[in-house]
Amino acid sequence: MPNTGHQPGEGTYKCTKCGTEVTLNDDKERLPACPGCGYPEFDNSDD
Repeated sequence: MPNTGHQPGEGTYKCTKCGTEVTLNDDKERLPACPGCGYPEFDNSDD
């Protein structure tokens, strides 16, 4: 499960608390805290 600060790679990640999606366009980008609620845990919604 990707968390804030990780570099999980390109893709779309969904907050496990509120469902807000964050898209990373580069393998070097780090996941931010959820912009909707600040929660740090995400699921990969590209799966």
